[in-house]
Order: sequence, then structure tokens, then C-alpha cells
Amino acid sequence: MQDINVISHSMLVDRDEQGNAFTTSLVIADGTGVQHKNVLEMVKSNIGDFEEFGGVAFQTRPFETAGGVQERKVALLNREQATLLMTYMRNNDVVRGFKKRLVRAFSEMEKRLSAPALSGPELVARALIEAQNMLEEKDQQIKELAPRAGAWETFCGSSGDMSVADAAKALNSRRGVDTGRDRLFKKMQELGWTTHCHGYWEPMQYAVERGYLAVKVNMPQWKPNGESFVPAPTVRVTPKGLDRLAESLPTLRVGGADSEQ
Repeated sequence: MQDINVISHSMLVDRDEQGNAFTTSLVIADGTGVQHKNVLEMVKSNIGDFEEFGGVAFQTRPFETAGGVQERKVALLNREQATLLMTYMRNNDVVRGFKKRLVRAFSEMEKRLSAPALSGPELVARALIEAQNMLEEKDQQIKELAPRAGAWETFCGSSGDMSVADAAKALNSRRGVDTGRDRLFKKMQELGWTTHCHGYWEPMQYAVERGYLAVKVNMPQWKPNGESFVPAPTVRVTPKGLDRLAESLPTLRVGGADSEQ
């Protein structure tokens, strides 16, 4: 069992076997909405800069995909290295918000690691305080998510996801943002979630793996001459993806009309 003195804040930051606080390139990719391969490339391309603040360790970790379990390389970064990496990223509301959460997480972890070890009644009391804090945090999260879920649930299909057009309507109803299907597709392309190929939109594997997008496979159809064809898969937005898009709404405030086909 992990010691109560070293549990990280929201698991953004952990500790290694030597008791040093660290985060990973995967955590930073997930928090900023940047593809992990791009984050890892930033580290590798500037490895000399990062190693001025200590050696950079890399781990190979398994992860599940639709095609089975695969492996990927992940960089382990200390506070200074993580801060340097964030300075290399383009600033937007999502990145700035994550920077603040990461700084707080490092500070909290370092406080826990520097605190004297507790035992007996003191350890029990600390555990009770931590448990109460966790319950209060969960209660607050539920209060924040409940109105959002109530406003968006009518847009969700039976599987919990929705069309991109319905996702745009949901975002409009929650934030009053002037956006539509086409601009939402372009925004998802900027985030690295989709790509436009052969006249239609396709989801990137990264976005599907992270649970931001889902794919609906369409049934075969027939042309007037009797030939059959299979339409391109339909991109759909999950509740998790809708939350992430909502965080990026300031960048969507543009005028103009979109088609909602």
C-alpha cells in the first residue's frame, strides 16, 4: 500500500524509488491535449537542455488499443524539466490551466516528501484528515459536473457519444459560443484529434485511445448502378471529449455560419 505521506495530488506527480518527485511526458500530453508523440519529440529534440537539470529517464510502458496491447516510450521528468517542457509549448487556456495544476501538484508532493514520518495515533489522524479532504474534493467535483451532465445528456446517443453537429449545439447551449460542425472539426484538427483525408474527416488514434472521440462504422450502401460501397466511418464526440473542447472554447469564438449536415 502506498504511504499516506506520499500520495500525489490528482496523480499528476508521483515519486520514484529514491523519493524524488516526478511527472511523465504522458501526463503532460494528457493535460495539455497535445499528442504524446509530439511531447516526447520535444524532449528528445532538446535533450541537452533538459539534462542541464538532471538525467532524463525513459520507460517503456504497455497500453491497450483496439488492435491489442502495444508499447510506448515515456519520459520521466523532474520539476525543472517539466517546467522547461511547458515553456516550449504554445500557450492557450488549456496549457496555462494545466501549468498551474502541475506546479501545485509538485509543491504538494514535495511538502509531503519533506514532512517527518508519522506513526501510531499521528498516522491514523493524518489518514483520517486525508480521507476527509478526498471526500470533500469528490463532492465538489460532483457538484461541478452535475449541471454540465444535465445540460448535455439530451445530446448523447445510447452509447454516450454524440455527432459533431450535436456536440457543437451542446457547446453553444452551455457557453453561448458561436460555433458549428465545420469549425468544431477544424478545432479538433488543431488539437490533433482528427485529420481530413479523401474528402472526409477521420479520427486520430490518439483521440480514440484517450476517449475523446468514438467511431461509428456505417453499413454498406448501394449505388444506382447496383454497386455496393461502405461510407466512411462517422466521427463522434464522447462526454470526455466534450469536456476537453469546452476548456478550449475561447479559441472557438469566431463568426460565420457552418453547415450542420
